[in-house]
Amino acid sequence: MSDNSKTWSSHYLFILASIGSTVGLSNIWKFTYLAGENGGGAFVMVYLISLLVMGIPILGAELMIGRRGGRSMVGTLEVLSRREGLNPHWRWFGWVAMIGVFLILSFYCVVAGMTLDYTVTSLLGMLNHLDKAKAVATYEDMLSNPWRLMLTQGIFVAANIWIVAKGVREGLERSISWMTPGLFIILVALVIYAMFTGAFAEGLRFLFTPDFSRITPHVILAAFGQAFFSLGIGVGVMLTYGAYMPKSSSILKSAAVISFSDGFASMLAGLAIFPIVFQYGLSPTEGPGLIFMTLPIAFDQMPGGSFIGAFFFLLLLFAALTSSISLLESIIAHLEETTSFGRKRITIVSGILLWVVGLGTVFSFNISKDVAPLNFVPLLGGKNFFELIDFFGSNLLMPVGGILMAVIAGWLIPVSSSRDELQTGDRHYLIWQILIRYIAPLTVLGIFISNLTGF
Repeated sequence: MSDNSKTWSSHYLFILASIGSTVGLSNIWKFTYLAGENGGGAFVMVYLISLLVMGIPILGAELMIGRRGGRSMVGTLEVLSRREGLNPHWRWFGWVAMIGVFLILSFYCVVAGMTLDYTVTSLLGMLNHLDKAKAVATYEDMLSNPWRLMLTQGIFVAANIWIVAKGVREGLERSISWMTPGLFIILVALVIYAMFTGAFAEGLRFLFTPDFSRITPHVILAAFGQAFFSLGIGVGVMLTYGAYMPKSSSILKSAAVISFSDGFASMLAGLAIFPIVFQYGLSPTEGPGLIFMTLPIAFDQMPGGSFIGAFFFLLLLFAALTSSISLLESIIAHLEETTSFGRKRITIVSGILLWVVGLGTVFSFNISKDVAPLNFVPLLGGKNFFELIDFFGSNLLMPVGGILMAVIAGWLIPVSSSRDELQTGDRHYLIWQILIRYIAPLTVLGIFISNLTGF
């Protein structure tokens, strides 16, 4: 990683890339429907607290581990086993995380392809004249057509290959330098549009007026879970970005900027979506169908609805792409370290494998949606291929990875080493250490148990 091409050329571009990595479909799609289902303002308040007490400490830990090791996740854990006295077996955590990232990315590309599909169909006016039944039928028509899903998945994978194959500076930095600002410009433009055409005051009240009676253990776990998964911590993606991080950059300040930018994007998404939902008499508690089945009905009733709808789905596409390239980069970084093949060849082969494995997710929406390959295993019975990968990545790998990141940073890496990387005062270091040793891992453990038990 000492090669200049393997470091961010500036702190600004590192921050842009990291924000792009964390701001993904989860901020716009999942945040809005979870906020809608869990009381709006009550959920948002707990969500923002969770960024402070869990998000920043673990994100800072992952960046610190990455910069300390200076390599991919597997390589970094091998370096730290020699330099900091970690058990060499920790490298297997890196391998499991890398395989998990690959599987997560394989289904993420399929879902991202759906946003591409809706961008095009909205521009072509194919989402016009929708009622509830037609909106559901349109969505189900897309899911039932494997060829259509394979095409949009393939285009999205190709875009990832094209960017990542060029390397950190020529590929990631050049793309991120306009995509991340573009993502926020689209978000702000949609918020301004909602101010003039939607029930903006009602949307503001819903998002920022907490009803404390709605704060239940379920809402707390949902908010902490959303913050955790939105930041994408626990699987080594931010560790890889941290390996490219300039030594002059403050880790904890960077983690704070990234975390609250991620939260800000979620707030903007809520301010863009909920005023429209309320203006057109739709329900904020629609769940996952809010984006693909509920909002198109509202777009159809708006002035210039086809354009606004396409603009919105383009936002989702940008958010998906800035996140997916970071996932792919974490895989390619390791393969570059351990093989003699060039980056371009590694990326193309990895992309093709990604598309092939992603076919399992494609078929899970149509021809094999009722096939449960691990029906004989407790907790996994009844889950098709897509549901199994989602369960493994979201419910097992990421929470366990987050806990292990906290253990490595808070308990295993010597205090002298973590202080050297964090470069902060005694008071801030003590606060971080309390959070990373006790509070953050316990909250992630709560998320993990909640995911397994369905609480």
